[in-house]
Amino acid sequence: MRWIALAAALAAAAAHAQQQAPPNAILLVAKPGLADPNFRQTVVLVTQAEDSSTIGVILNRPTRLRLAELLRGMPGAERHAEPVFFGGPVMPGAIVALFHSEKPPEAPAFHVLQEVYLTMHPANIEALLAAPQRRYRLYAGFSGWAPRQLQGEMARDGWFVLAPDAELLFRSDVSGMWDELLAKTRGRRTAARREGDILLP
Repeated sequence: MRWIALAAALAAAAAHAQQQAPPNAILLVAKPGLADPNFRQTVVLVTQAEDSSTIGVILNRPTRLRLAELLRGMPGAERHAEPVFFGGPVMPGAIVALFHSEKPPEAPAFHVLQEVYLTMHPANIEALLAAPQRRYRLYAGFSGWAPRQLQGEMARDGWFVLAPDAELLFRSDVSGMWDELLAKTRGRRTAARREGDILLP
């Protein structure tokens, strides 16, 4: 009995530590010259895995796909009326969930922000579908980069980088998201070049 109590205490401590962990995510905002059709005018939430590879989902590409057609037989899929988003070109038949949770999920998931997780584990997705009042979004496929691949793209000047926030991640209207964040990056760069009223090189 004492071992069960100890295991429960350790699990609770690990869950608390994960919730208090710093954000493990950034936003990539495609620069206007980025020609790759998969990522042209996109905003991508990315997080880093333990092997230093980078995965994420495109936030501003809703589709007309129906979840019931993608997850045949999964309870709750036929009741899901929200759009399924295009998460990226990797494994387009897989379903990925971005969701809010006050405690770490039991099945594997990436911790991206405080109380925000990214997962493709069926147990997590089934739990979300069983509780439609929860805050979540579903994606077909995901975006992925091998270790150092994304750094190469950034070195070639393909992306702006911003910090994410939960309100943006779950925004219902994403139609102007890219333009809005592009303007934000331009404003930030202008501010970074100023010191008081003096424009620096």
